[in-house]
Amino acid sequence: MPNRKPIVGGNWKMNTNRAAAAALAKGVVERIGTQKNVDTVVFPPFPYLLKVGGLVTKSTVALGAQDLYHEADGAFTGEVSAAMLRDCGCTWVLCGHSERRHVIGESDDLINRKLRASLAAGLNVILCIGETQAQRESRQTDTINIAQLRAGLESVTNDEMANVVIAYEPVWAIGTGLTATPNDAQAAHSVIRSTLVDLFDSEVADSTRIQYGGSMKPSNAAELISQPDIDGGLIGGASLKPDDFSLIVGAAAV
Repeated sequence: MPNRKPIVGGNWKMNTNRAAAAALAKGVVERIGTQKNVDTVVFPPFPYLLKVGGLVTKSTVALGAQDLYHEADGAFTGEVSAAMLRDCGCTWVLCGHSERRHVIGESDDLINRKLRASLAAGLNVILCIGETQAQRESRQTDTINIAQLRAGLESVTNDEMANVVIAYEPVWAIGTGLTATPNDAQAAHSVIRSTLVDLFDSEVADSTRIQYGGSMKPSNAAELISQPDIDGGLIGGASLKPDDFSLIVGAAAV
């Protein structure tokens, strides 16, 4: 198996306030701020990027944003550009998170525009894909993942893929306490990697990191990450607890 460095992201979503975000960042840095065997990224809400960025800047923890808009500037009230994120110290951004797709209503085309704008601005991207419960029950898991992957990576080059991570998020397992079995998660990740061969080549497929993003927690992280095609996790609820988050990072470091 290629030697892919694990990556663990902490998506804080619309949680914390200024004090809580600072305390959480400090807790993460204290526990894993010198960890070099895992790429670790935290994704605070927009208002706290500068505060959190200042607290993680001298550690191995990177700063990411939960979303962005694909235009460079202009009359787009309420939106945030890639250049603004970089100005705040971000090196990572999420594109296509399931809540952006299914709650906000973002299309595959918009997600692709955001991804390409992020790459053009020099940001690393985590592209999120995954099926809903209804799609899973109708046996569309692979169909949905392949379609979202192809659309999200439209017009992305082989070289640009060095700055892309894929996060497989079974929507039915986000915030529900449900988790795909390690075998089910591995099967989905394997199909995603095979699709990357079709889209690019085996070198890109072998080197691209694919995270699991469906209710990973300390109790199941090691078993999930031990699967051959699972290269870390995109963590929601557990990322709000420094102890839990650090245990997951520790599991990825083994």
